[in-house]
Order: sequence, then C-alpha cells, then structure tokens
Amino acid sequence: MAVDQALYRRTVLPSGLVVLTEPMDHVRTASLGVWIGAGSRHEEPARMGICHFIEHALFKGTRSRSALAIAQTMDAIGGHLNAFTDKEHTCYYLRVLSDHLDDAMAVLSDMLLDPAFDPDALERERQVILEEIHMYEDAPDDLVHDLFAASVWPDHPLGRPIAGVEQTVQALGRADLVAFMDAYCRPDAAIVAAAGRLEHEQIVELVQRWLGGWRGRRVPVEISPPAARTAVTLRNKEIEQVHLCLGGPGYPQAHEDRYALAVLDTALGGGMSSRLFQEIREERGLAYAVSTYHAAYQDVGAFVVYCGTSPVAAREVVRLVFDNLGRATNGLPAEEITRAKESLKGSLMLDLETPGSRMSKLARSEQYFGRQLTLDEIIADVDAVDADDVRRVATALFVPERMSLAAIGPFDAHGRLAEELRGEVRRYAGA
Repeated sequence: MAVDQALYRRTVLPSGLVVLTEPMDHVRTASLGVWIGAGSRHEEPARMGICHFIEHALFKGTRSRSALAIAQTMDAIGGHLNAFTDKEHTCYYLRVLSDHLDDAMAVLSDMLLDPAFDPDALERERQVILEEIHMYEDAPDDLVHDLFAASVWPDHPLGRPIAGVEQTVQALGRADLVAFMDAYCRPDAAIVAAAGRLEHEQIVELVQRWLGGWRGRRVPVEISPPAARTAVTLRNKEIEQVHLCLGGPGYPQAHEDRYALAVLDTALGGGMSSRLFQEIREERGLAYAVSTYHAAYQDVGAFVVYCGTSPVAAREVVRLVFDNLGRATNGLPAEEITRAKESLKGSLMLDLETPGSRMSKLARSEQYFGRQLTLDEIIADVDAVDADDVRRVATALFVPERMSLAAIGPFDAHGRLAEELRGEVRRYAGA
C-alpha cells in the first residue's frame, strides 16, 4: 500500500519536540509513541541498565496517579500502554480508539513529566528487573546475541546488555534516575510519532496541551563507533543444545547498500526457502532454528547467523555457515535474488499494515534519515538491487578473518568441542 509523501506531516514545537503523523483512514484506532533519544549506548559503565530501570519506574506511579490508577484508566478506555528500551532510544507508546487519544495522552504525559519515583516502589521494581535478568540467563537462545555483541564490541556501550547486570542495577538509586532524566530525557531529543485515524493538527494540539510543559535541553552527547574485534567466545552452560552466533561487521542504518544487504540477508537466512535453512535444517537435519539478521545502529552494524544445534553437530554447522557465506561472495542465482526481493517487499508491506508499525516507521525514518522514506521509495530501492550489488556486499562483509563466533552450550561435558569450534574458526580465518 503506497503512501504519498504529502500524507506525512512534520511540526517542530518551540521546545524542539518533533511531531510526526501519518493518517490511516481505514482504521478506527491510533498509535502514538514518544521516542526519546536515550538508550543503553548513552549510559556510563557504572550505570548500565538505567534507561531500562527508568522505563519500568515510570509505570509505577506519578505524583497524582498511582500505578493502579494508570492501569485502570487505560483499561477503562480499552487502550494499550507500554514501553521498550533499545540501544539508541527509549519508546513509550499507546494504542487506543481515536476518540480516546486525549485521555491516553493525559496519562502518558503525566508519567513522563511528573513521575513519583517512590523509593519503596523503586525497590520493588528493582527486584522485578533482577528477576528479568535472571530469566534472561535461563534463555540461551536470547542470551547468545548479547554474548556476541559483547565479544565483538568490548568496552563499548553497544556491547553491553540493555537491562544492565545485577551489580549495576543493585547500585542504582532514585537520584541516579532523576539525574539521568534531567540530562537526557528532554524534548529536543524526542519525537512524537502517531499513525492511524487522526489529523495532524489534532495531534499537534494534543502534544502542546499535554507535553507543552516539557522544557530543558539535552546535555551534549558525543558518541563514537566501536572498533570491532574478532573473537571466539564460548560460555559453558549445562543445557542440551549449543546456541551460536557467527558473524562480522555490517552496515549502519543509513548506509547506501542497506537494501542490497537486506536482500542478501533474506536469501541466506530470512525464511524457509533460504540457503542456510534449507541446507542446515531441511537437507541435513542439523538444527531446528537457523536464521540471519542485520543489527544496524547510527554508525555501525553487524551481520549475524544464529543457530541452535546439538553439541555433536555444532562443528559441522559452523563449517556449513562459513561455506555458505563464502559461496555468496561468488554471487547468487537470479532466481534466488528475485525470490528474496519479493519476499522482502511482501514482509515490509505486511508489517506496515497496522498503526503501530507505521508509527515506528515514522520515528525511525526521522531518527536515522532526517526525513520520511515513502513505501514507494523503499520498494523502488529494493527492486533496483541486482546480482552485482548482492555479490559486492557479500564480498565486502563476508571476510573470514573478520568473523567472530559466540556460543553457549555444554562445553565442559563435551570434551574437545570448544577447541574444535575454535579450530574451525581459525581454519577459515587462515584460508
């Protein structure tokens, strides 16, 4: 569903707050998100997890509303209010019937501008966050991605876990949360994005009414890209499978070859017909889960292959991944590229059918491109990718000596497995 550029509207308020809208007249709901340009990469090492802690804490009540009152208000209008913390931003978002936007904005603005940060409530929420961290430790298929990031970007915020670690979360106090919000959670570093049944002027008026008292300027922020390191990081855990990530440097969000990489990503591990899925799972039965992804940030990226396999098959899986990446540097057949492009376009259009996804696209386009990318533009750029583009990107990125491996599995119980995996990586890196 193509959307004309004229349907996107943008207003910058005197406070520096950017308001973006996209109408969707065929729906009866609206999604609105306040995207704050503060994420885990903006945290000091001793304050790891503070953005995530703040995200939790804002739901625990304001000076005029209890946590229960917040929940009851949203339930009374059939709305949904939530948040998430990422590496480069934090988002507080809602979805309601369009008629209830005013009520929902009253709650969200109160949370952002007047949080109570009650010490007792913070202590309870600290325990919740610690349990979340412990739960994550019990999910190696998730944990291995953090292990990979920490391995290739050590001593850099992008390599740290978003939730922090137990030691830093235990040390965070009310004063830390207040100071961080005062420094980073300011309107000139924020975007309000809204999509659904709405009018731009209506949203601007709502934002002025409920967030008009948001003042101040964000402290100057200097960020630098991490220097990628090549590493093999193996963590022993008494589980049945080996969960591994094998990958290397990718591209930043706004890189000119992002669509060629997206096509390559889809062809290699983006679906059931992809090369890695077919060879590793369907033809050889070596894994249940195998996929690829590209993690892209403002100034850096990483292309990663994930697989969950048995200890007996782990070495063979690593070999097959290296072999498939190597073959991709020689080019992919035209039919694979065509199939990947159509799959990519279909997924994109299906993903953008809801107000929530359109709202996210508005904010991310503003953050990383400073303008709105229309769906027609994106589709045209995907269509323009050809075999030479895919081969060029594969050759640039899939360099064996720049690849890293991170894995979690029962290495202590399987003798030489750890050394075999290290040896496999060294063998390809030296090829």
